[in-house]
Formats: sequence, structure tokens, C-alpha cells
Amino acid sequence: MTIDYDVVIIGGSLAAYYAALAATQLHATVALVEPKVDYGFTHHHALTEIGKLAQKLDNGCAFGIHATHANTSEECHVSMVWQEAMLYAQCVASNLKEQHSPAILAARGVDVIVGNGQFQSSPQLAFAVNKRLLRARTYLLASGSRPEIPEIEGLQATGYLTLSNIWQSLQGATLAKNWVIIGGIPQSVEIAQTLARFGCSVTLVVKHRYILPDVDPEIAILLQAQLEVEGVRVLTEKPVTQVRLIEGKKWVQARDKAIETDEILVATGQQPNLESLNLAAVGVKWHRLSLVVNDKLQTTNHRIYACGDVIGGYDLANIANYEAKIALNNALFFPRLRVNYHSIPWAIFSALMLAQVGLTEAQAKRQFGRDEVLVLRQYFKTVAAAQLRGETTGMCKLIVLRNGEILGASILGGEAGELINLISLAMSQKIKVKDLANLSPVYPSFSEILEQTAREWSKEKLNSNIPLQEFLEGFFHFRRNWNL
Repeated sequence: MTIDYDVVIIGGSLAAYYAALAATQLHATVALVEPKVDYGFTHHHALTEIGKLAQKLDNGCAFGIHATHANTSEECHVSMVWQEAMLYAQCVASNLKEQHSPAILAARGVDVIVGNGQFQSSPQLAFAVNKRLLRARTYLLASGSRPEIPEIEGLQATGYLTLSNIWQSLQGATLAKNWVIIGGIPQSVEIAQTLARFGCSVTLVVKHRYILPDVDPEIAILLQAQLEVEGVRVLTEKPVTQVRLIEGKKWVQARDKAIETDEILVATGQQPNLESLNLAAVGVKWHRLSLVVNDKLQTTNHRIYACGDVIGGYDLANIANYEAKIALNNALFFPRLRVNYHSIPWAIFSALMLAQVGLTEAQAKRQFGRDEVLVLRQYFKTVAAAQLRGETTGMCKLIVLRNGEILGASILGGEAGELINLISLAMSQKIKVKDLANLSPVYPSFSEILEQTAREWSKEKLNSNIPLQEFLEGFFHFRRNWNL
């Protein structure tokens, strides 16, 4: 059997680029087949950061824009800021596109092939693209996903935007004033806040009890409160039943609420890009929302692996890259590595920023029992760096066992994305909570909250052990009375 490559990677996602470059570092021969390049994620994060900046400006200017006349309208000002923001996002996207250009990848040893292809099984397993057969020892699917569109009466006829086309459709266009965002995923929360900070009236409609079903409820409630403070109307437990276009206006029916809006964004979830790959012919099974893989990230064809949101879950780059490392090593060498998401963090780029790793309080108590789990909390208002920066809203929540093992953490507040990385490292290296309590972080810094939260462990453990507490109180009383 003729082999052209050690691995052929299929997809234009960030995880695909990451895996391709990692393969070259392992001295493997690698081809990357990308049907198209989508940098919508770049616009999304760039505009999120700009939204934070716009919120901090006190009726002033952004990107050098000043109101030169007293009667300059707020709408005109917002429109100018929006156009500047879109221009900035396009520049960032252009820079990242250059970093992932075929020329750069080729210079690092990746054979880049642009085009749509599919698997074939006869006479041997191969991937056909541009009238060429790519034969490899193994294959890695990193083709990403596209928006899942729910079956809502009238939605198709009325029209809507999705995560894949929202920023492109707004380039050079006037920003709609009223928005309804359907869905409770990280991107829907981020976009809702960004649009609100650009002066839009935003309603976020979620069918679940909390805005994000996978987030610790205590943290989710705080995040929802922050969104509402900034003007986002949040409707929970309100599944959308129908959409109508009435006299040129779009109407969304969310249970007992009828909402008039200019634009609708559907952000309920993703579904994998798989249909055109001819997977059935090579024995690869998949469901509507994900590929079928084992804990080594092998599909039902042992020579084909997969990573990223093509196997389900949130569209989060760091998790996709983690999966790419596992899948690539198993594909190139002996398949022995297994995925373990316990210490892999993830974050929502809202402001306040939300980050989480490991088990939530409810998950830990179900798994280990209520009496074995301690919940440690500390609030950002106690941190000097938060006070100096004026970001005192938020909390840090650690979930630990009585023996000090860290099971998980949820952080909402300043620098949450950086702080959660430290907790993730501690969990992966089996560092216990008492070691976090012994940190001496730079002062002032947001890392103080980790030390402060960890110190609550000894208090909680003491309070939950009444006989020991009474013994210690008696001991210190004895010392005081006898001047020991």
C-alpha cells in the first residue's frame, strides 16, 4: 500500500492548524485539507474587547471620535464608533489570517490543499480532493461546526442571523437598534453584552432555568445580574415557539412574551460539518450533533480520529486544541492517551469574565456526597487590585474535598481567565488547597483572591468538625489562664 502522508488533517478550524503545526514538530509528514477559512471568531472577540472599551468611556469618544457639536446625536456617535470597531476587527482578522496562510504553513512543512473532498474506501482508504487521492496512515477530522437552526415556526420565512454570518453581514451596514438573541451558549451571552454596549436594545431569550446550563447556578445568577445592569433584558425558561413578520417588523413569541425587534440572532448551538465527507462509506458513525468517538478520540474507523466541536460540545478553542494533541499523538504513535477534561478550563469572554474548571458544587456533591464536599467563597471586593481598578463585582468559588483535593472552581470577575489557569494547573498536578493558601502573590494583584479563598478551607474544615473545634477552644483557654 502506497502511503503519501503520516496524517491527513481535514478542516479549516483553528484546531486543524494547531494539529498540522504540531505534527510537523513531531517530524511527521502532514497534509491539511481546508475547504474554506472562517475568521468570524476573530471579529467576535475583537468586538467584545471593543465593547468593554466603549463601556468605560464616559460620554466621550472611542477610536479618536469626538462630538464636535453639542447637538451631535447619540445615534450618529454610536454608528461612527461601530464602523470604527468593525474596521478594527477586520484588521485583527486580517493579521490572524496571515499567520495561518498557506504560505506560512507550507514554510513549516505542511502540505496545504484548498478544496472540498470526501473519503473513499476502495481500493484502499483515502481522501479524494481536487481529483487527487491522499493516502495516509491516519486521518484527523477537525472540520468544525456550523450553527444549528432550531425548528421554530416562521423563523425561515422571517429571516435571521447566526454566529457564522453576523459580523460579515454587519460590515458596512447600519447597526440595528433592537435585537432578540435566541439561545443560552457562551457566544450568545458575549454578543448580547457587546451589542448592549454599542447602544442596542437587546433581549436574550433562554429556554433553560439559567442563562448557561453548564455553569454553576450561583455564578450564572451573578452574570445574569451584570447583564441586566448593562441593559440586557434576560428571559429564562422561555422557549421560542414562533416568529412572525408583521407590517415589516419581526416578532418573536417566547412562551407568554411577544417581542418586537429589528433583528434576530439564533445562537442555540452547533452541528458538525460532516455531510459531504462520505463517512458512511468508510464506517464512521455520527449523530446529528456529534461524531461517535471513544476516549482516545478514535471514530468507529480506527484509522480516523477527530477533535474540536465536530465531536460535540461548546465551540471553545483551548478544548479543541487539547483534543487535537491527544488525537494527533494517538494517530501518529501507539493509541494510549485518553481524554480527561477534569482539569481543562474554559471561559466566557463577557465582562464580568466567567471561567470554570472541573466540577461544579452540585456535580461534586452528587459524586462524593454532601458531607465530603466543602465550598469556599471569596468576593473580589476584598482584593486590593480589584478596588484600584474599580472592578469589585464578582466572586471566586472553590470546590474541595475534606482532604484538601481541589475538585473544581468557578470565577466571575477581573482576570478570571488568567486565574482559572492557575487552578487548572493545581488540579492537574494534584496540588492541594492548603498549598494555594500558602501563596504569596504579588501585591496588588488579582491572584490574591486565590489565596484568600483557599484560606477559607481551614475555617470550613474546623467549623464542620465540632469536637475538634471545642477541643482547640478549650486548649487555648487553658493556655491563656495558665500563662503558657
